[in-house]
This record gives sequence, structure tokens and C-alpha cells, in this order.
Amino acid sequence: MDSQTAMELVKQGVTLLFLDVPQYTLIAIDTQMFYAGPAFKGIKMIPSGTHFVYYSSSSRDGKEFSPIVGFFIDAGPSEVIIRKWDQQEERLVKVSEEEEERYSQAVKSLEFDRQLGPYNLSHYEDWKRLSNFITKSVIERLEPIGGEISVECENQMVRNAPKTPMEEALDKQLKVGNSASSVGKSQRKGCYYTSIPHVVKCKGISGQELTSLNLDKTQLLETLLAKDYGGSEDLLLGELQFAFIAFLMGQSLEAFLQWKSLVSLLFGCTEAPFRTRTQLFTKFIKVIYYQLKYGLQKDHTDETGAILLDDSWLSADSFLHHLCKDFFSSVLDGSVVDGDLLKWIRKFKELLESSLGWEFQQSSAVDGIYFEENDEYAPVVVDDEALSI
Repeated sequence: MDSQTAMELVKQGVTLLFLDVPQYTLIAIDTQMFYAGPAFKGIKMIPSGTHFVYYSSSSRDGKEFSPIVGFFIDAGPSEVIIRKWDQQEERLVKVSEEEEERYSQAVKSLEFDRQLGPYNLSHYEDWKRLSNFITKSVIERLEPIGGEISVECENQMVRNAPKTPMEEALDKQLKVGNSASSVGKSQRKGCYYTSIPHVVKCKGISGQELTSLNLDKTQLLETLLAKDYGGSEDLLLGELQFAFIAFLMGQSLEAFLQWKSLVSLLFGCTEAPFRTRTQLFTKFIKVIYYQLKYGLQKDHTDETGAILLDDSWLSADSFLHHLCKDFFSSVLDGSVVDGDLLKWIRKFKELLESSLGWEFQQSSAVDGIYFEENDEYAPVVVDDEALSI
């Protein structure tokens, strides 16, 4: 771009100023990654709005990295966000108000301009598709105390919870608890995600009615929307995107489990897509389509610290394959389906078939379906005799 346009973007854009960051430290924002060189002081020309910043300290030779630490920001035009490296804790910390004012003025006077890496605007569209429902209110509602998301700080209950073989492999991949720097951090709490029941329980109804409630999660979805999201569909979708980003880029196991819970809730609805929540499901399919499209790209490298999605955990016997198979069957066989919803479902189905080689045979919601061992998302069938025990 010409120099005048570039200077305008420098002045109007958000700036991240990172002081005293050791060489080789991985510093990333959204879908972009930087390695700190001897002159690195941060990132400039960042569009205003929501972003995810994450980093990993390195050994002196730059060959080994600590677990990712990340945080969401919601910044306005020309805003300067300043962090300073704490050598003892090996992490970025906020500066004092006096330092913040002094350094902000220095940034606006272009004193650090040559030491700031430019945000690659050609990648911004990818980021917007992954984060368009994440607002300041979503961040404030979900982020942990202190704002930092790290597998080191996750609730011990998440680490010890029963997991499918896929999740055990992911747990190992994330090296939960293996870092020496996790001492003292493990007591900090994780994110404040919405609690999503895996099984619907309701007293005073028959086994047949209880089975129906568990096979079609529409009523549970309506209850959660009213109780936890104030009726806002976009807040739910914002949490879905927040969890996916915290998982994929922040390497959070807690975030993956929440993403799985929300996806399972939505794909577990059979009435809502047709009648009560067609618009929500159109938006949901677009969200998960772009999530998996980005995560499954073969031309990614793992330099960004992101865990790229592949057959090692999105296998044909995974929870997602079974949920999609039933969902596609119910929607595509429906006599009346919204045209926009149908278009995006077909795009999503084609993405899974072309990227993962999945095949979707029609089946009922229960018959002939195999679920992973200990899979809490398997259909729940209750008979009256079982209720009387």
C-alpha cells in the first residue's frame, strides 16, 4: 500500500506494545503469529474490535515453548494496549497507570513505529468469520479472573473429568500439568462458561416423555436461552466462538469441552431448526462451517501454536460425526426447510465430506449408532420400569 494509507492505518488502528519480551517468544494475534526478535516491541495497524492475543515463552535456543497463554481484547480506534514482560513469572503483565500514559503518548508520537510488526489485513476476513458474534459483553461474561486463558490454570475438575479416547489423546497433546511453570497457577479458575446439562432430568413425567426430551433438545435449548442468555441467540453463538478460539488458538481443554457441549446441544435439536429457531440454526451452521473450514485447512503450519483439526480427533466414530449424521438426515428429509438454512447445511455437509472423507448414511436417532466408550452425548432412552427403581 502507499505510505499515506499505511500511516493512516497506523494512526487509526489499535497498537499492542509489548515491552522487554525475550527473543524467540511466540507472540500471536488472531490467525497471525510473530516471533520476537531483538527489536520486537509489538504489533500495529490492528483493526478496532475483538481480538485474541496469545503467546508462549521460549527456551534460550528457541526450540522449546511453554503452554500458550491468551486473552481477548475489545479495543477502539487508536487505542494502545501495553504489556510488560515479567521475567520472574515469565508472562506479560499490565503496567502502572503512569507508565501506560507515558508509553501511549510515545506510541502515538511514532517513537516505536519501526519496532512494531504490521497486522496482516489480508487475514482479517478469516478472523471476522471466526469471531463476529464475540462482543465486549461476551468477553466480560466468560473470561476468567485476570483475563488469562491457559491450560495451566484450568479447573482440576476439567482435568480429572471422564473423557473419551479422543479427549484423552487431546489432553496428552496439550501436555496438561507437565509444565514446571504451572506451579502456583493451577489454583486460578478457568472461564465462566454456561453449564450445559448432558442429560435432561425432570421429575413427575413418564419415561417416554423423558426419552423424548433427551432425543430432542429443543426444550433444553429454549430453557437455556431464557435463563442464561437473556433470550439472546447471539450471546449463545458468541460463547460458541469464544470457546472454539480459546481451544484452537489458546490450547484450552476446558474450552474444547464447552464447544463440544454447545455443538451437541444444538445438533441435538430436531424441532427447533424447522419451527422455533430457524434463524438461529442458519447462523449456527455458518459459524461451525467457518470454524471447521479454518481448522481443517491443509496449508496451515503449526507455527501459530494452534491445534489444527484432523482425523486424529475428528474421526468417523466421533461425537460430531454421529450428531451431524442424524441432523442432516432429519433436516434434509424435512418436508418444509428454510432455503437459507438448507443452503448452509449442504455447504457444511460438503465440507465434512471433502475435508474428512465422511459419509452420511440415513439412520434413526437411536438405531444402529455406535458412540465412543464413555460418551456422555449418546442418546438417552428411559422406560417406565427404570423410573420406578
